Formats: sequence, structure tokens, C-alpha cells
Amino acid sequence: MVEYLVNTCGFSSSEAAKFSKPLAHLRSTEKPDAVVNFMRSQGFDGAGIRKVISSRPNCLCCNVEANLAPRFQFLRDLGLSESDIVDAIQNNSAILGLNIHRSFVPKLEMWERLMGSREHVLRHFKKTTWFFSHSVEKRIHPNLKFLTDECGIPDERVSMIVKSYPHFIAQKPESLRALIARADELGIPRHSQMFMCLLRSLHRVSKETVEANVELLRSFRWSESEFLSAVKQSPNLLSLSPELLRRKMEFLINEVGYVPAVIADNSRLLLHSLEKRVIPRFRVLEMLNTEGLWTRRGKFVYFVKLSNAKFMEKIVLPYKEKVPELLDIMRFAGECEGK
Repeated sequence: MVEYLVNTCGFSSSEAAKFSKPLAHLRSTEKPDAVVNFMRSQGFDGAGIRKVISSRPNCLCCNVEANLAPRFQFLRDLGLSESDIVDAIQNNSAILGLNIHRSFVPKLEMWERLMGSREHVLRHFKKTTWFFSHSVEKRIHPNLKFLTDECGIPDERVSMIVKSYPHFIAQKPESLRALIARADELGIPRHSQMFMCLLRSLHRVSKETVEANVELLRSFRWSESEFLSAVKQSPNLLSLSPELLRRKMEFLINEVGYVPAVIADNSRLLLHSLEKRVIPRFRVLEMLNTEGLWTRRGKFVYFVKLSNAKFMEKIVLPYKEKVPELLDIMRFAGECEGK
């Protein structure tokens, strides 16, 4: 089988030695040949076949007609295209071992109830690596019960985060409880509409990063009420890297001239890209002010919130003849955004 995996599938010798262990009982290449040929006929290239074998070597022991073909047909019946099926199986090779009616269908129906539609489920299914591998009984249901019954979070709020970020509800129950405790420490009440957004942000970064950001923001002399107001508005700011968060705060204080309390009241400023949006727009307004064409009418935060098209229409294009450098500033910002 080591020789087979090298010569037929393109694995290196060391990889083949590792992945051949579950196949040691095979006495011929009849089943592996059938599986590889079937997968090629379904649109898998060599790299795709290797990816599936790497995560599930014993798929080469499957009976094509009894095991693989019905699963592929079932996915086609769901409305997935050939390329969708290739992506889904490469990312979720566990489905090759699931019983369609006892395991796959109940999980599919459960996710449909949580996410509201089959289209939503299939969109995540094609691009995630875990979607049908976690236990409904040991993870999904205990987590849902904990959030709604013990934490008092309404079903519709739980549903909103599951639709956009389904991995959140599939974490270990003990991890979710620890996450709730971390959110409670920040002082955001569970009945707040932003509580679930805060949980999502905390789930995406380490505890150490969040603690560093909390310490950093408090070092700018935010009061407790200002800190809570900022986090309620923009819980995602806690998931930024501390270095990036510091740079944003320092620019808004030292260049724009905002006091920390104003930033706390407009914390969404901290979520915009410094290089692609905040700095270029400030430089445009600063240049217009220097030329006597603009006298800082309105708050800077208003101009940051504008879409690119609106900012160009209202601020840049009316003055492009008198100050052509404005277009250079915005062009450079656009180049940064494209990278």
C-alpha cells in the first residue's frame, strides 16, 4: 500500500508510510483502484484525492457501489453541483463515513432549523471543515439549552449568530461556559443586544489578546462607563491585535485631535482600516483645510462612515481641479485596499 500510495496517488514515501497504516489489511488494490477511479470520474484531481485520503485513509476500503456512489447521489439531490460536491467532501471527508439516513439527514435537518434555510446550510457546508463532524447530542443541543435556558438569551439572537458563524454553537460546552464567564467579566449584561456579538468576538481570539486590549484601552484613561459604552457599540474592537489598536487610538488622539472620551462615544472608528480609510480621508480633509477650501464642517467620524463613492462625490471630486493631489491620496488608498 505504501508503494500504491506513492505510484498511484502521488504521495511522498513518508506520507505514504503514515497513511497506509489503516490499509495494512488489504491484500489487493482492487478497492483502492475502484475508489480512486470513481473520485476522478466525479471531478477530483490528484491534489483533491490526496486531501481526502490524508484525512480519511480508510475511504480506500469503501465499496464504491454500496457506500460512495449513494453519498454522491444524495449530495447531487440536495442541489450541489459537481464542483460543490468536490469542495464539500474535501472539506468534510467525515461524510464519507456517515450513514445518510441515521446521521447525515438528522444533522442536515437540525442545521436547517437553526439557520433558517437549506441554502444557508449548504453555503457553509461547502467551505467549512467541521460542519457534519460534531455531535448534535454532545455539543449542539447542550450549547443551545445553556444559552437559552440558563443565560436567558432569546432564540432569535442565538439564531442570528448561528447563521453567520455556525462554528460558535459547535464548540465544546465547557468552552462556551468559559466564554460566557469572560463576557460577564467585561460587564456587558446578558440581556444586551450586543452580548452575542461580544461572545462571537471573544470566541475568535485568545483570552490573552482580549486582556491585552482591555488593559490598553483602559490605559487611555477611559472611565468604566466609557469602556462599557465603547465595547457595547463595537465588541469586535477587542479582537483586533493590541498593536493595531494602539496605532488607531494614537492616530485619532495625536493627529485627528480627539480626546479618548470622544473615541469611546464613537468606537466604530476603531473598526475601520487605518491605511485604507481613516488616514487617507483625514489627509484629504486636512489638505482642503490648508487650501482654505474646507473648514472642517461636520465631525470627522461622519466622513469616515461615508461609503467610498459618497466620499468621492461629496469631498474629492468637487475640488479635483484645484487640488489634484486629492485623487492621488484616494488612488493610493484604493491600491492598499486591493492588496
